[in-house]
Amino acid sequence: MRRRPRVDVHQHVWPASFVDALRARSAAPRLDGWMLHLPGEPPYRVDPADHAIPARTALAVRDGIDLALVSLSSPLGIEELPAVESRPLLDAYHEGALGLPDRFGVWAAAGVAEPDPETLRDVLAAGCVGLQLPATALADPAGFDRCAPLLSELERARKPLFVHPGPASAPGAPAWWPAMVSYVTQMHTAWFAWHEFGARRFSTVRVLFAMLAGLAPLHADRMAVRGGPGAIPGPGVYVETSSYGREVVAAVTASLGEDRVLLGSDRPYARPLVLGGSAGMRLRTDNPARFFANVPAQNPGHAGPAGVARSS
Repeated sequence: MRRRPRVDVHQHVWPASFVDALRARSAAPRLDGWMLHLPGEPPYRVDPADHAIPARTALAVRDGIDLALVSLSSPLGIEELPAVESRPLLDAYHEGALGLPDRFGVWAAAGVAEPDPETLRDVLAAGCVGLQLPATALADPAGFDRCAPLLSELERARKPLFVHPGPASAPGAPAWWPAMVSYVTQMHTAWFAWHEFGARRFSTVRVLFAMLAGLAPLHADRMAVRGGPGAIPGPGVYVETSSYGREVVAAVTASLGEDRVLLGSDRPYARPLVLGGSAGMRLRTDNPARFFANVPAQNPGHAGPAGVARSS
């Protein structure tokens, strides 16, 4: 049988329909040409080559990736907009992303200001591998209450959740601050919030945390000293490696177990971790297949969970 694909679970591509929708807006988040405007942040020039589909396809080939799972850039803040503003952008994202070449799979996106589980059901059925939500939406009990219709739909569809950093305005801070401080804090918070407020409520949802969950898994000793719950991580909880190197990934792997860590790069903003031998095979092939095991396939013409979990 055909071998299982080598998977990168965390990339970003802006398809043309999504770029056009951002350019059609008069308020942030918006694009003026390739200049990105976000609330409370200085304008940022986007490199169009980062979102050129032929170039990104060739880059995946050079990276040794058979299937790159792309998601909405949650730091744009689109999921948190009022529904009347978020829906045209989300529709444009799904339309373009689901039309990408077969080397790409797609994480769905959903508004959290006014959750719409029916639309989520439609895009999951169209081929999305699961749902990405911003960590800022899953930071406390109120966030889980608000996102409950979306998480319940994931349970019904038997598809996983991907938790990704959300908006991070830091006026006056250096350019590296959001990635090093805000995103890490968000992911750290979402890791513990899932185990405290989400895991029992949505017990069958598998969840994947970006960027090693902000290294929250390394705080097990402090958790034990401070009287926190001992059952962390719970079943069905995984992390991906984006932006971290060998030593840190090895430390988290030692804490969580070698079967809970997947390869994620955050392309085009970072390069994928390269590990050879059995360790590289686990990150890129075996663990993605394990994570997506038993996820039903819809729209078999589009890359997705069935391809990830296919036996070799």
